[in-house]
Amino acid sequence: MPEEATAVEIRPHLRLLHGMRKPANWLQLVRFGLVGGIGFVVNLAVYALFVHPIGADYHVAAVAAWLVAVLNNFALNRHWTFDARDGQVRFQAIRFLAVSVVAFGFSLLLLTLLVESAGVAKVPAQALAVAASTPLNFLGNKLWSFRATA
Repeated sequence: MPEEATAVEIRPHLRLLHGMRKPANWLQLVRFGLVGGIGFVVNLAVYALFVHPIGADYHVAAVAAWLVAVLNNFALNRHWTFDARDGQVRFQAIRFLAVSVVAFGFSLLLLTLLVESAGVAKVPAQALAVAASTPLNFLGNKLWSFRATA
Protein backbone atom coordinates (compact mmCIF):
# COMPACT_ATOMS: atom_id res chain seq x y z
CA MET A 1 0.00 0.00 0.00
CA PRO A 2 1.28 3.48 -0.77
CA GLU A 3 2.10 5.73 2.14
CA GLU A 4 -0.67 8.13 3.07
CA ALA A 5 0.08 11.84 3.31
CA THR A 6 0.05 13.16 6.84
CA ALA A 7 -1.24 16.59 5.86
CA VAL A 8 -4.42 17.14 3.94
CA GLU A 9 -4.14 19.54 1.03
CA ILE A 10 -6.65 22.35 1.12
CA ARG A 11 -8.34 22.83 -2.21
CA PRO A 12 -8.03 26.35 -3.69
CA HIS A 13 -11.69 27.29 -3.20
CA LEU A 14 -11.57 26.18 0.45
CA ARG A 15 -8.34 28.11 0.94
CA LEU A 16 -10.04 31.20 -0.48
CA LEU A 17 -13.03 30.79 1.86
CA HIS A 18 -10.69 30.27 4.82
CA GLY A 19 -8.73 33.40 3.88
CA MET A 20 -11.92 35.46 3.62
CA ARG A 21 -12.63 34.78 7.31
CA LYS A 22 -9.48 36.59 8.44
CA PRO A 23 -9.96 40.32 9.16
CA ALA A 24 -6.28 40.98 8.39
CA ASN A 25 -6.86 39.89 4.78
CA TRP A 26 -9.73 42.33 4.42
CA LEU A 27 -7.59 45.16 5.83
CA GLN A 28 -4.88 44.21 3.37
CA LEU A 29 -7.39 44.31 0.52
CA VAL A 30 -8.53 47.78 1.61
CA ARG A 31 -4.93 48.98 1.70
CA PHE A 32 -4.29 47.43 -1.71
CA GLY A 33 -7.36 49.23 -2.98
CA LEU A 34 -6.14 52.55 -1.62
CA VAL A 35 -2.69 52.06 -3.15
CA GLY A 36 -4.40 50.99 -6.36
CA GLY A 37 -6.53 54.13 -6.24
CA ILE A 38 -3.42 56.27 -5.96
CA GLY A 39 -1.77 54.29 -8.75
CA PHE A 40 -4.94 54.63 -10.82
CA VAL A 41 -4.86 58.42 -10.51
CA VAL A 42 -1.13 58.49 -11.30
CA ASN A 43 -1.70 56.17 -14.29
CA LEU A 44 -4.55 58.24 -15.72
CA ALA A 45 -2.74 61.54 -15.16
CA VAL A 46 0.39 60.36 -16.96
CA TYR A 47 -1.71 58.73 -19.70
CA ALA A 48 -3.78 61.88 -20.28
CA LEU A 49 -0.61 64.01 -20.32
CA PHE A 50 0.96 61.79 -22.98
CA VAL A 51 -2.20 61.51 -25.12
CA HIS A 52 -3.38 65.12 -25.08
CA PRO A 53 -0.65 67.76 -24.60
CA ILE A 54 2.19 65.57 -25.89
CA GLY A 55 0.10 63.87 -28.60
CA ALA A 56 1.67 60.42 -28.18
CA ASP A 57 0.02 57.28 -29.54
CA TYR A 58 -2.31 55.85 -26.92
CA HIS A 59 -0.30 52.60 -26.73
CA VAL A 60 2.89 54.55 -25.95
CA ALA A 61 0.96 56.63 -23.42
CA ALA A 62 -0.31 53.44 -21.74
CA VAL A 63 3.25 52.08 -21.40
CA ALA A 64 4.55 55.36 -19.93
CA ALA A 65 1.62 55.56 -17.51
CA TRP A 66 2.12 51.95 -16.47
CA LEU A 67 5.84 52.43 -15.79
CA VAL A 68 5.27 55.41 -13.50
CA ALA A 69 2.35 53.76 -11.69
CA VAL A 70 4.13 50.41 -11.21
CA LEU A 71 7.11 52.07 -9.51
CA ASN A 72 4.79 54.01 -7.22
CA ASN A 73 2.67 50.95 -6.43
CA PHE A 74 5.64 48.68 -5.70
CA ALA A 75 6.97 51.03 -3.03
CA LEU A 76 3.58 51.58 -1.40
CA ASN A 77 2.52 47.93 -1.52
CA ARG A 78 5.83 46.64 -0.22
CA HIS A 79 5.96 48.98 2.75
CA TRP A 80 2.32 49.56 3.62
CA THR A 81 -0.07 47.02 2.10
CA PHE A 82 1.89 43.80 2.59
CA ASP A 83 4.48 45.04 5.13
CA ALA A 84 7.07 42.94 3.33
CA ARG A 85 10.19 44.86 4.36
CA ASP A 86 11.81 41.68 5.68
CA GLY A 87 11.85 40.06 2.24
CA GLN A 88 14.59 40.63 -0.29
CA VAL A 89 13.61 43.68 -2.29
CA ARG A 90 15.24 42.34 -5.47
CA PHE A 91 13.14 39.16 -5.55
CA GLN A 92 9.99 41.02 -4.56
CA ALA A 93 10.59 43.59 -7.29
CA ILE A 94 11.11 40.91 -9.95
CA ARG A 95 7.95 39.10 -8.90
CA PHE A 96 5.97 42.33 -8.62
CA LEU A 97 7.14 43.30 -12.10
CA ALA A 98 6.15 39.89 -13.50
CA VAL A 99 2.66 40.12 -11.99
CA SER A 100 2.38 43.71 -13.20
CA VAL A 101 3.43 42.76 -16.74
CA VAL A 102 0.75 40.05 -16.90
CA ALA A 103 -1.90 42.41 -15.56
CA PHE A 104 -0.68 45.16 -17.91
CA GLY A 105 -0.88 42.82 -20.89
CA PHE A 106 -4.47 42.03 -19.94
CA SER A 107 -5.34 45.72 -19.52
CA LEU A 108 -3.61 46.70 -22.79
CA LEU A 109 -5.56 44.04 -24.67
CA LEU A 110 -8.79 45.25 -23.10
CA LEU A 111 -7.86 48.89 -23.82
CA THR A 112 -7.30 48.09 -27.50
CA LEU A 113 -10.60 46.20 -27.71
CA LEU A 114 -12.50 49.02 -26.03
CA VAL A 115 -10.97 51.74 -28.24
CA GLU A 116 -10.86 49.92 -31.57
CA SER A 117 -13.86 47.60 -31.41
CA ALA A 118 -16.25 49.25 -28.96
CA GLY A 119 -15.45 52.87 -29.86
CA VAL A 120 -14.94 53.93 -26.25
CA ALA A 121 -12.99 57.19 -25.80
CA LYS A 122 -9.34 56.62 -24.90
CA VAL A 123 -9.19 57.93 -21.33
CA PRO A 124 -12.39 56.19 -20.12
CA ALA A 125 -11.24 53.02 -21.91
CA GLN A 126 -7.95 53.20 -20.01
CA ALA A 127 -9.83 53.65 -16.74
CA LEU A 128 -11.97 50.57 -17.43
CA ALA A 129 -8.98 48.48 -18.52
CA VAL A 130 -6.92 49.34 -15.44
CA ALA A 131 -9.87 48.67 -13.10
CA ALA A 132 -10.51 45.29 -14.76
CA SER A 133 -6.92 44.18 -14.13
CA THR A 134 -6.98 44.99 -10.39
CA PRO A 135 -8.16 41.59 -9.08
CA LEU A 136 -5.46 39.82 -11.08
CA ASN A 137 -2.89 42.20 -9.61
CA PHE A 138 -4.01 41.72 -6.01
CA LEU A 139 -4.04 37.95 -6.10
CA GLY A 140 -0.68 37.73 -7.87
CA ASN A 141 0.99 40.08 -5.44
CA LYS A 142 -0.56 38.64 -2.29
CA LEU A 143 0.06 35.02 -3.20
CA TRP A 144 3.42 35.37 -4.91
CA SER A 145 5.23 38.73 -4.92
CA PHE A 146 4.88 39.58 -1.22
CA ARG A 147 3.85 36.24 0.25
CA ALA A 148 4.92 35.72 3.83
CA THR A 149 7.72 33.25 4.26
CA ALA A 150 7.02 30.28 6.49
